[in-house]
Amino acid sequence: MKVLVVDDDIVARMMLMHLVDSCGSHAILEAEDGADAWRQLEAGLRPGIVFCDLRMPHLSGLELLQRVRADARMATLPFVLVSAASDAVTQGEAAALGASGYIVKPFRQDDVRAQFERLFPAAPAAEETPDEAPHEVARRLGIDHARLRLYLDGLARQLQVAMREPPANDEGAQARLNRLREGCKTLGLYAAATALARVAEARSPEPDQVLAALGVASAAVARQAERAACG
Repeated sequence: MKVLVVDDDIVARMMLMHLVDSCGSHAILEAEDGADAWRQLEAGLRPGIVFCDLRMPHLSGLELLQRVRADARMATLPFVLVSAASDAVTQGEAAALGASGYIVKPFRQDDVRAQFERLFPAAPAAEETPDEAPHEVARRLGIDHARLRLYLDGLARQLQVAMREPPANDEGAQARLNRLREGCKTLGLYAAATALARVAEARSPEPDQVLAALGVASAAVARQAERAACG
């Protein structure tokens, strides 16, 4: 997830970036004040969440929040305000403008983590179908192990081609991911099929997410090919 941290105080900004980094694997971006953050957002930056100081020169956190909420492209962007002000009036004003959360300085890791957990609750883990053994796949498809290895080799080549080409968020790329997913499913690689399905169904997956799913599928195919060769 991309996380934008906005604070004109470089020490506070670096500390908050460190706390965000301690809460998971995130791509952390920074802005030196509200005006800098708005320029980045206007230029097309779409973070998954913004942590923004309340009081800053040029453009305050509240003013930046107002602009974000007024822009249809970013109206639902999770936006957490950070401030030394702990009074009810200030926090009420932030809530009225649509703040997603509020952290009082000096902030702690637990405060930052709580925002992630509240705004991005973990989905309950689904029970995944275990991958099939090569002999089970061969029996289901009515083929021998030699033919199964040929199918696995073909799927491996398709995955390698997909990993070499820059991922794109278009219908063609989605169709290709779906074909690869079906290939994995046909050959009994259900965990890989699930990984590909998640990025295929995402509205705008990041390129590194697509490559990660392709990598999972490629590794699964390689393991299955080794098992088929031994069986």
